[in-house]
Amino acid sequence: MQESILTSVFLPLALAFIMLGMGLSLTIKDFKNIFIYPKAMFLGLFNQMILLPVFGYALVQLFGLTGALAVGVMIIAACPGGATSNLITHLSRGDLALSISLTAFSSFLTIFTIPLIVNFAIAHFGEAGSVSLPVFETIVQIAGVTVIPVSIGMLLHYRFPKLSKKADKPVRIASAVFFVLILLAAIVKERANIIDYFIISGPLTLLLNLLTMTVGFFLAGTFLLSNRQRITIAIESGIQNGTLGIMIAATLLKNSEMTIPIAIYSLIMFMTSAVVVFLANRNKGLIEA
Repeated sequence: MQESILTSVFLPLALAFIMLGMGLSLTIKDFKNIFIYPKAMFLGLFNQMILLPVFGYALVQLFGLTGALAVGVMIIAACPGGATSNLITHLSRGDLALSISLTAFSSFLTIFTIPLIVNFAIAHFGEAGSVSLPVFETIVQIAGVTVIPVSIGMLLHYRFPKLSKKADKPVRIASAVFFVLILLAAIVKERANIIDYFIISGPLTLLLNLLTMTVGFFLAGTFLLSNRQRITIAIESGIQNGTLGIMIAATLLKNSEMTIPIAIYSLIMFMTSAVVVFLANRNKGLIEA
């Protein structure tokens, strides 16, 4: 993929804006929740940081995917949850404090794990000739568009709580618009092959999304977590930061083909999350029990 203003400037800025918006809803208390909900936090992070990449790798092998599309699947599997997961949790009557805490922690941890997982995928799935991710530089770049904007958002929330509260809704709307535009740009870039790519990677990404959400829900139940925590862990396990994934593929690796599984997964996760919201509200008595 050729370097362009879209991938070199707009995409990182859009991601930074989205992450700043997430920071506006965060407080230090959210990071203390790991001590308040240790079992739920551990399970949520285990599902997202360990099981999701393992499931992604297993499904790529099962479907026989290779090359850039296989790497794209591993990129989205390596990404943390995004601000979208917090919104879906809220609409599904889940545990919002737990959701925000999991998103915050996973966003921090994955700046270290993403370069390792993606470089493994590049070497393993036949993309060794591609540009690899230098670990230290990638950590700095991802931190620059995720952790730093979130920290600025948290600082603004602390210093100007009333202003942050007023800005929260319009910033969320703008973030959603940016996310849709980024998805459309990724799809348009590969429009000539999108149907073929969807046929190849669509079933895999759907299965990956459903598998991680289902396992997350039932694993949380095995550890006797509340219904609200179970649905939260399921959502956090399956709703990923697609914008970050597309930035890694398009901006850092400069490979538009890798963005396609990420874009398809992002579209699918909205459809499955809509089903989750519907079922949760239909059974709200059970969820809130």
